[in-house]
Amino acid sequence: MIEIIFGPDDLTRIRFARSPLEELVHSVPVLAGTHRAVVHRPWLEFAAGRVRGLDLRILLALAQGPRVVPDFLAPPPEALTGEFRDELDAIAATPAATVRGALDELGTGDALPALLRPLYDDPERELPGLVDTMAAYWRAAVEPVWPRLRALNDADIAHRAGQLTTGGLAKVFDDLHPEARYEVDRLLIDKPLHFARRSPDGTGLLLVPCVFAWPRLLVLHNEPYQPTLTYSPRGIGRLWTDEAAGGTEQPLAELIGRSRAALLAHLDLPLSTSQLAAYLDLTSAAVSQHLSVLRRNSLVTSRRSGRWMLHQRTQLAGELLGAPARHAAAPKP
Repeated sequence: MIEIIFGPDDLTRIRFARSPLEELVHSVPVLAGTHRAVVHRPWLEFAAGRVRGLDLRILLALAQGPRVVPDFLAPPPEALTGEFRDELDAIAATPAATVRGALDELGTGDALPALLRPLYDDPERELPGLVDTMAAYWRAAVEPVWPRLRALNDADIAHRAGQLTTGGLAKVFDDLHPEARYEVDRLLIDKPLHFARRSPDGTGLLLVPCVFAWPRLLVLHNEPYQPTLTYSPRGIGRLWTDEAAGGTEQPLAELIGRSRAALLAHLDLPLSTSQLAAYLDLTSAAVSQHLSVLRRNSLVTSRRSGRWMLHQRTQLAGELLGAPARHAAAPKP
């Protein structure tokens, strides 16, 4: 469990930001296959060919790990609309002690991947090369789709800011992610393998929507950074659809309908009804109706976990989703 305890000043310093760098960093596990996300398969097919020939070994070693991404690789953006070049400059200026401390979380001594040892030994010398690698990867794989990612993130920020104004933090976290809940003066984040307590001490909390974080909730709680939550924006299920990409419908959508096919694409990991509703920009009632039909046809299973009902697709549904599309629908800017 991660616990963030707010003081009076923190509650007036809740802010949102979008970050091109967050999208880059969290796209790496998708590209590497360590974070399976069927919903991003059109982007993966698009990006795989474009990064061929790039030496991404150090970026993969840093960002594709199953446990933790080094904090310095995606520092909290300073402004609402972060600029990619400014974010890269922040990485290049990271103090050596901060780099080493973050790498210690990946592995100590001989456990640190050999590829990362030069970065550990001399961060000042190695960081410029890492920044150049990230810039090349950005140009090839993420920048072409950044306008679409930015539009979805901006729409989510507007929605969440409205929730904050009308209902406070309790309203924001009511449907942000099943792992997060707000109680009076603290935010509780259900991470069974993590145990941490942090008081922001007047720095507040930063909320960053990130398409490639789906379906995870990512928490930066280490000092000296502002506590930051990275979460998936609403409507992500339609990001790479016909309307956005100009492609054709997948065969499964032609068979069972676009909304139900999108639900199944999201359910490679267990998700709640409200989470699915937010991702697909549907009402909870509509999602429940679709899930009921899918469950009766052995395409979805449901189980209760605490206060949430979690749904996951069956092996049969996965096999249906795996059928190749008749036409490639590569993302377009």
